[in-house]
Parts: sequence; structure tokens; C-alpha cells
Amino acid sequence: MKSTVENLDPARIKLTVEVPYEELKPSLDAAYKEIGSQVQVPGFRRGHVPARIIDQRIGRASVIQEAVNSELPDRYRDAIAESGRVPLLQPEVEVTELPNVTGENGGQLVFTAEVTVRPEFDLPELEGVELTVDAVEVGEQDIDAELDSLRARFGSLKSVGRKAKTGDFVTIDLTAVIDGEEVDSVSGVSYEIGKGNMLKGLDTALRGLKAEESATFTTELAGGEHAGEQAEVTVTASAVKQRELPEADDEFAQMASEFDTIAELREDLAKQATDRKTAEQAVAARDALLDLLRDRIDFEVPQAVIDNEITQHLAAEGKEDDEEHAAEIRDDVTGGVRDQIILDVLAETLDVRVDQNELMDFLFQTAQQYGMEPGQFIQGAQQAGQIPAFVSELARNKSLALALRQVTVKDSAGKELDLSEFIGSDEADAAAIVDEVERVSTPADTDEKNGSASSSPSSPSSASSASAPSADSAK
Repeated sequence: MKSTVENLDPARIKLTVEVPYEELKPSLDAAYKEIGSQVQVPGFRRGHVPARIIDQRIGRASVIQEAVNSELPDRYRDAIAESGRVPLLQPEVEVTELPNVTGENGGQLVFTAEVTVRPEFDLPELEGVELTVDAVEVGEQDIDAELDSLRARFGSLKSVGRKAKTGDFVTIDLTAVIDGEEVDSVSGVSYEIGKGNMLKGLDTALRGLKAEESATFTTELAGGEHAGEQAEVTVTASAVKQRELPEADDEFAQMASEFDTIAELREDLAKQATDRKTAEQAVAARDALLDLLRDRIDFEVPQAVIDNEITQHLAAEGKEDDEEHAAEIRDDVTGGVRDQIILDVLAETLDVRVDQNELMDFLFQTAQQYGMEPGQFIQGAQQAGQIPAFVSELARNKSLALALRQVTVKDSAGKELDLSEFIGSDEADAAAIVDEVERVSTPADTDEKNGSASSSPSSPSSASSASAPSADSAK
């Protein structure tokens, strides 16, 4: 096989692939056999029809088409691998030459494949880079906030006759009207004023209402078939309640924790706040590193990839794929695609691997987030072909953690931070590899003594988002 590459632009190439007849011969023979097993020709047993008879009865063109459909995906994969470029979308394939349909056997298969590929760029040198994050500071107000959060879990709600204010719990009825027609309604919903997790403008409308009072406001609906449309919403507060918190004393400490005194509880809450803010430092360092990569890497995100992502995003939300809806998300999609490309290159450069345990932990956690049974979630992900995407996402996250080991992270007070608890360390990874090798090799040695062999478990590998073309993709 011979393949050549033509650069159409920085993110699009044209492959020209030539496959001589001799290399197609095995696929042609297989095609003759397959077609021969499907036809009945008088005087010949099914599956034993000579090639010349199939040429006469069926036509050599059908055989060649069968062989080309079989060969093309693999030949494309070989050509794109040889080019050293990473495809981001399915290729546009055109067959320009086929083996001889008449006359002597011979000729060649020639096809072209235009494909959008990942832009090429160099990663910045990370050695010597210094990142700064906020220092961990835990004061009395942080401990009070932790304590109030714990008290809220043990609080009770009490009806009040005053006007509703932020923090109150209101039982509400909602009615949405568009052009004089009621399009949606809910009743008996409990809502905490200030949460802001229902409708824009709802908090403002509820503040100042007493029980059995109503207010009307205009807002954009967040769900249902009218999502995104402007509607007049009437909200009625059928009940207003305030949360009453238990006293923060020794009795509460004994009820809500394993501690005997409120002082001991506050000390533990201070530790919890410190641990949380320390973890937030690791997240801030990761975000700072990603920002640095964004600033120091320059490339144009392929427009075709952005358009494809927008189409998929809008379809998932049930929205029309028009320019108005596309404009709303174009910037976010562009940034997301750019980050993915950067992190994919980082993961490859750092030779990031995602093992079976990491993948299973991710799948179980994701299933819990969606409130699904893990087995059901994993089966659905497999059927939808989402596993390679999950592996890629894990590799991207892991690449940032590995890259953080190469830089220096200090807090705003100038203290150098040890983030190994969150990002691991090269030493710990090396020790884990040794332990795994010893664990796997020990049973194998035992089996060899018993005259049997054992194999080590395999790990999943990341797959490209763009697969080889199917036969139907050829134009």
C-alpha cells in the first residue's frame, strides 16, 4: 500500500491511498467465497461456485465492491496512522479507481480521504514554572459557618406570619402562561428563598410575600417543551416557614457528634474546614496550570469540530440546530474543545494510562451521581459507545495531576505546598508498579511449577473520537 498526505490547512489533510491488486487478492477471494455461499447456480454446490461463473452470473463489479468495503476501513486506519496525525471527525472518502471490472484481473484500488485532524503544537516547558494559590486561612467565621451548617441539619421549620425573606422555606404554587395560554404548573413545592435553583426572578418575587399572597413576574422557562421561552409566571406562597436551629452547646455536640463538648466539636470543625481548603488549593493549582497552558499554547480550533459539537449539544437538549441557539453556546463549546485538545496532547506526552480500577471507580461514582444502579449504568454506557470517551476524560484529568508534579506550587504567603495527597507522586507510582508486578508474577510462578500458565489482566486503552470510515461513508 502506498499513501501520500496533502496538507489542506493546519487542521485538515487529504490522504491518497493506493492498494495494488496483489494486496487486494485475499479480500477478493473472500468476497468470491462469500457471494458463492449465497447464490445457487445449477451444476454447482453452494459455496463451490467458480470465480469465473460468479463473474458471469453476478458480475465482477459486485465482487470488487464487496472486497473494497472490507478493505477500505483498515487501509484508512493504516494511512492515518502512517501520517502521524490524529483524526477528530469522520473522513470524507472518495474512491477514484477500482481494480479491472472487465478483461484481465489487475489494476488497483485508489481512494482519497479528507479528514479534520488535531492541530499540531508544542507544549510549554513546565520545569521551573511556579504557580500561586491562596493560603489556607481558617478563622472563627469559617468555624461558625461549619457549625451553622451542622445545626441546620438538626433544625426544624416553624410557620411565621411575617413577610418572607432570604433563608425562609416557602411552600409555593407556580403557573406559567405564554400568550394567554397556561403551559405549565406545579403546586405544593417547598423552596428555600435565595437558593436560585428554580426560575430566574423567583427569589425576588417571593421576598416580601406573606402566606396566601401572590406575585407575577416574567422569566425564561428552564425545562419542558417550552424551555428557553419567555413566560408570565404567577407564584403563590401557601406557607412561609423559618428554620429554627438548636443551641450550639454541649448538649448539641453530644447529639450531633462523637464529642462531649462544643469546644471539642468546634476544634474538629476547624480541622474539617482546613482539610477542605487544603483540597481546594489542589483544585486551584490544577486550574492555574490549565490557565497557563491555555495562555502559552496557540492554535486555531477546527471550525468543523466546533460545529459538530454544537449540533450534538443542541440535539441532546432538544433545541433547534439554528444559528440563534448555536450562538448562545459557541464560545463555551469552543473553549471546551480547545481544552480537550490541549489535555489530549498533554496526556500523550506524559504517556498517561487509565487502568481498569480507575475506570470502574469512575463508572461507579458517575452511576451514583445519576442515582442509577452501577451495572445498569455501565451496560448503558457500553451500548452507547461512551466508554472510550470516559477513558479519554479520565486521562485528561490525570494528565493535569501528573503535570502538576513538574511545577512548584506556593501559597500567597510564599510557602511551598506539598500536593502529593491529591496528585500522587512519582515515587508512590513506582512503588505501586513494583507491588503490582510482584502480585501478578507470584501466582504465575506458582502456576508454572504446577505446569500451567496464567495471564495478567489487561487494561482498557483510550480510543480516538473519530473511527475508521465504514463502507457506507465512501462517496
